[in-house]
Amino acid sequence: QVRLVESGGGAVQAGGSLRLSCAASGFVFSAKTMGWYRQAPGKQRELVATITSDGSTTHAEFVKGRFTISRDNAKNTVYLQMNSLKPEDTAVYYCRVLLVLGLYWGQGTQVTVSS
Repeated sequence: QVRLVESGGGAVQAGGSLRLSCAASGFVFSAKTMGWYRQAPGKQRELVATITSDGSTTHAEFVKGRFTISRDNAKNTVYLQMNSLKPEDTAVYYCRVLLVLGLYWGQGTQVTVSS
């Protein structure tokens, strides 16, 4: 059974930092590209960052220089380090994996940034 479990969200002030984690199970984690997405109230879900099986990363322009995606294949976990947080980063953050079986999402973790 494929599971993605996010953690690490919370409430911070602008300029603060958080590190999100997504623990994966039920598939060969090291072989798959993982992604972080976010959805703010009233907005569509958007891509934040991805990391391939060999560690290549992409980051959305609106988080470049502030957020960093990484992975630990020994722990089957993908991370999102978020620095210099802004109020507009407030959203529910989800991790995602695309498998032959289908597209899987975690339950999400709430990040709230106050000004």
